[in-house]
Amino acid sequence: MLAFTRRALLALAAVFVAACAQLPAADAPPPIVFVHGNGDTAGTWQATVWRFESNGWPRDRLYAIDMPLTYARDDDTKPQAGRSSADEHAAFLKAEVEKVLKATGAKQVVLFGNSRGGNAVRNYVYNAGGESNVSHAILGGTPNHGVWAVHIDGLSDNSEFAGHGPTLTALNKPKNAAGDEVTGPVKWMTIRSDRNDKYAQPDGLWIGKRGVETGVTYAGPELKGATNVVIPRIDHRETSYSAPAFEAAYRFITGHAPARTDVMPENKVMLSGRIDGAGTNIGIAGAQLRIFATDPVTGERRGDAMYTKTAAGDGAWGPFNAQPDTRYEFEVTAAGYATTHFYRSLFPRSSSYINMRPERVPDVDKNAPSLAIMTRPRGYLDPGRDTMAFDGQSPPPGAVLGAGASTSRVKPEGLPRAIVAEFNGERVVGRTWPLKENHVSVLELTY
Repeated sequence: MLAFTRRALLALAAVFVAACAQLPAADAPPPIVFVHGNGDTAGTWQATVWRFESNGWPRDRLYAIDMPLTYARDDDTKPQAGRSSADEHAAFLKAEVEKVLKATGAKQVVLFGNSRGGNAVRNYVYNAGGESNVSHAILGGTPNHGVWAVHIDGLSDNSEFAGHGPTLTALNKPKNAAGDEVTGPVKWMTIRSDRNDKYAQPDGLWIGKRGVETGVTYAGPELKGATNVVIPRIDHRETSYSAPAFEAAYRFITGHAPARTDVMPENKVMLSGRIDGAGTNIGIAGAQLRIFATDPVTGERRGDAMYTKTAAGDGAWGPFNAQPDTRYEFEVTAAGYATTHFYRSLFPRSSSYINMRPERVPDVDKNAPSLAIMTRPRGYLDPGRDTMAFDGQSPPPGAVLGAGASTSRVKPEGLPRAIVAEFNGERVVGRTWPLKENHVSVLELTY
């Protein structure tokens, strides 16, 4: 078992920072297909893709995919509106891998799945003909032995996340006489937290069952026969999207450490992405996007919109020629949603994964003067581990010990004004907007 600490990783980065960030010309890096988790989007892989690019991986060999119906069914054996089955997820992944193989001419891909995405990876490899198409499979925070593994009232025994259910029981069936849960020729690695993954807990707190034993241990994401990496204190999403997880994945694929784990800036930055409906990766036809340059201190707009777009049926937008030293507001207007103002950190590199889902205002908030949301899609907000604040409140409202919440919501008065989200040195500045006019602010952290 491998274990990495923050201090060790910093030392490692220092050793290699002066090294050439390009892969040897003789190498042909395999395409990597990134598979997001339950409810997420391809955009969660943005910083990970940047880190691979910063170490010389060609951009056209890095593919983050969007599963249209991102959430798993409550009962995998029964159709459920707006949700997908484990087999549907694997079939979608299979189709995407085939597209990548055709586009690149490669014989095999690397698969990197977060959480539920790892279920799809395993299902594709063992049950959907993917074994010959995959060289390496990396599973970050995948609940390989379930989020719960015993019968618990109110939770389905047929859930894709039930360790004792049909999906995971079949996937975990011993593959050889040694009882390994994975076998070659695919090389397998899991990445997990030591104790800080909300979905690998012996107590059911994070699934609404405080005090109920789940039958799962902190080591639930590990697989017998795989290379199992433990990174202290990281959370469920950081098992895939953090710099330490990137370092472990890069080393596993290449056999050596990356030259750097930070993001190397580039001079020309082109941005594009998707505008999707709530809880899905299905585009909102007719959604309106306007992009404004903003003042880094006040969040106010600097002039007129620099880019406007009416999304087609697939929700796609871009490309937008951005400046790496300029901060932007992305204003999204769509029927049935609040006009949502997204504020982000600087964009040091190009990305085609700037995905946005406009907000709907809950009834409980509709009489507030404004609504602002701080969100960290690539990790959680843990006051016991992280330094953070939202609109001057530290810890931010809703942030709880144990890395269990990824958003904070405030309802500021005194409109309009600047509002700031801070997390471990990253700082996003936005503006408040009047909720009575159906406007919402979202301050999204990148790292």
